[in-house]
Amino acid sequence: MRTLKTAWKHIRRSPYQAMAAILAMFLTFLLTGFFFLTSVTSAVILQYFEGKPQITVFFRDQASQEDANALAATLQASGKTASVNYVTKEEALTTYRTLFQNDPLLLEMVTADILPASLEVSATSPQYLDDLAQAIASYGGKGDIIEEVVYQKDVVDALISWSNAIKVIGGVLAGLLAVDALLIVMTVIGMKIALRRDEIEILKLVGASSWYIRLPFLWEGALYGIWGATASWAVLIGVLVWMRPVLLSFLEAIPVFVTVLSNPTSTIFLAGSAALLGILLVTGFLLGIIGSAVSVGRYLKF
Repeated sequence: MRTLKTAWKHIRRSPYQAMAAILAMFLTFLLTGFFFLTSVTSAVILQYFEGKPQITVFFRDQASQEDANALAATLQASGKTASVNYVTKEEALTTYRTLFQNDPLLLEMVTADILPASLEVSATSPQYLDDLAQAIASYGGKGDIIEEVVYQKDVVDALISWSNAIKVIGGVLAGLLAVDALLIVMTVIGMKIALRRDEIEILKLVGASSWYIRLPFLWEGALYGIWGATASWAVLIGVLVWMRPVLLSFLEAIPVFVTVLSNPTSTIFLAGSAALLGILLVTGFLLGIIGSAVSVGRYLKF
């Protein structure tokens, strides 16, 4: 407790230096938290689309379910399919009615007879989509039974590219800002040690231990990290709650986001916020301690 009081006294004596260190930590964790949330969001979106049928094969009216089963067996034999589901005309009509339940005019114009039966194919990995598409294209007699093939590889590939780009760019920028924050903390602590050189010499003469002298500076760096992390967490959660209607309208097709964002006081949202706060606090504490320890080790020789 005494070392914390001493650290707080050091901070109060030079508030502008402290503000510079806290601001550096704040910006580091704000950007890191933003890219972390963006990466998690893109990963969940990608997982959602990977779990959906990526290839849909629409059959002609003369195609029977046995023809569809034969094609399904051929695709499953490749070992590259996660699921192959046959959708009858009646099931297609049920899905159509669900999608357009608020438009009675469209419902009246469509019957099961004019909707095609289909085969919904999901790959175990996006890299197998080309192979499956080629297998469907080369399937014997496809011209007699297959009307159209809808291939969503471009969508999945775009999501993968965006996800990878976000991770790389976010990681590089967060790393650069973390180094910058470390350097600022080292500089601030080094300046404070230099300004208290006489005070430190007196403490040595009266028999103060090395840790008694060092701990306040270590705690000072840790406090910079903790305060910066807390402030960035508050801003991130505030922006997330403020933009909740926009995010819900954009991500309403993905159930997990609807569950998390629909109620900011829900257990899931609070648990996620607490987990993010915990990660930022631990990282901020370690970053501040490391910066202080390097500076203390360099300028305080015992």
